[in-house]
Amino acid sequence: METTNTRRAWPRLLLASLALALSSTVCALDITLPRETARFKESGLPGYKLVLENCMTCHSAQYVQMQPPSSPRSYWSATVQKMKKPFGAQFADEDIPAMVDYLAKTYGAERTATASMTGK
Repeated sequence: METTNTRRAWPRLLLASLALALSSTVCALDITLPRETARFKESGLPGYKLVLENCMTCHSAQYVQMQPPSSPRSYWSATVQKMKKPFGAQFADEDIPAMVDYLAKTYGAERTATASMTGK
C-alpha cells in the first residue's frame, strides 16, 4: 500500500518542484513600444475631437484607416456601437452621432461626396 501511495505522490512532487523552479526564474520584462505614427485625419467636424479623445484609448488610428473605404454610415454606426457595447468603451451615448458623422465622412463611403463639396 505504501508503494502505491509513493508512486502516486511522485507526479505531484515533480510538478511542485517544477513550479518552484520556474517561479524563481520568472522576471518582468521592460518593453518600450515605438511612438504611435498613425494619425486621424484632421477635420472641423465635431466628431474629430471626440474620436481623438475616445478611440485611441483602446487602439491606434490605423485600426480606422484599415476599414473598407466604401463603408456606409450604417457600418460606422454599428462599429461605434460595438465599441461601446459589448467592448465597454467609455464615451457618452450622445457623442456617438458626431463620431459616426466624422468617421463616415472622413473614412467611409461619404468621403467622396464630402471631398467634392469642399473641393479637397
